[in-house]
Amino acid sequence: MTIREIAQLAGVSSAAVSRYLNGGYVSGEKKERIKKVIQETGYQPSVQARILRTKKACLVGVVVPKINSESISRVTEGVGQVLSERGYHMLLASTDNQAEKEVMYMKIFENYPVDGIILIGTMITPQHRKFLKESKVPVVVIGQYTKLANCIYHDDYGAGKAMGKAVGEALALRPGSRAAYIGVTREDKAAGAAREDGFRAGLKAEGMELGEEYRRISRFRMESGYEAAMDLLKKKDDIVIISCATDTIAAGAMEAVLDYRKECMPDGEKNADRTERYLFRDSPVKVTGFGDNQFLKAVTGGIPTVHFAYKTSGIKGAELLLDVVEKEERIPVEMKLGFQFVEAPDWPGGEIRGM
Repeated sequence: MTIREIAQLAGVSSAAVSRYLNGGYVSGEKKERIKKVIQETGYQPSVQARILRTKKACLVGVVVPKINSESISRVTEGVGQVLSERGYHMLLASTDNQAEKEVMYMKIFENYPVDGIILIGTMITPQHRKFLKESKVPVVVIGQYTKLANCIYHDDYGAGKAMGKAVGEALALRPGSRAAYIGVTREDKAAGAAREDGFRAGLKAEGMELGEEYRRISRFRMESGYEAAMDLLKKKDDIVIISCATDTIAAGAMEAVLDYRKECMPDGEKNADRTERYLFRDSPVKVTGFGDNQFLKAVTGGIPTVHFAYKTSGIKGAELLLDVVEKEERIPVEMKLGFQFVEAPDWPGGEIRGM
């Protein structure tokens, strides 16, 4: 299949197909016709020919904290969609949430070489800053704010504040009850510092505070969330809400609540159907999260959480990178994306309304 054949099937000129493949301007109607033909035929442009013509490798390095994450998969789906449409290929590196590995892989990609790098960041360390200042290829950071590179990030503080206010309103219906918070390292300025600071501000707006004895730090893993929640439940008997920095941590916290309840049940009730317990309908302790994990929703029936536009961040990040690679766009871009509060079916005092 050649560009000429694609053009004939789409009813456009070969020049229009070439511009489309190289990220140039093509009118909306023609773009859709070309895209449809490419999808139907499975056409793949010749990478070797493009490298000779454009002096580009047609490769983008993408560094992610982990691959077994629904939120990260949404981001990479958005990145991959744009790269595929514009004739680029993705090289993916997973760091297991280790900041030093992020820098290591970015250096590897830079020397490979790739045309650009997308970092789905966990934190910006001095080593990150040094690389971003000296990188020989353009870099876009997704998920963290920085002035050292173009970045796409989320309103984590605003989302945390909305969650804190909702939790405060629920606590007001249960005088004497308390909320706990399971966060992540504050070196992660987004999921760690911004969400917790926002949560505290939201509670404060409702006349409440988060005591340090009601706070725990977790890794980005379900089992770590379980351990943190179980520790809280065993030491504090007035907790009715456990808010977690991610839905993955929340899943572990929910399991801890269910197991703790089972420990406290009379022996005759301990063999109750586990599926029914997972629905969490009559649990005295509710759990909230961030991320709108669809698997968690399917298993539990839904918890109060926050939906971030993860796929959109991937799309925007890839488009931003390719604008620099292909058009040498030099205007710095710092793009903050909003959030949507997801309602809970059995929240104390009624549903939490979306924002």
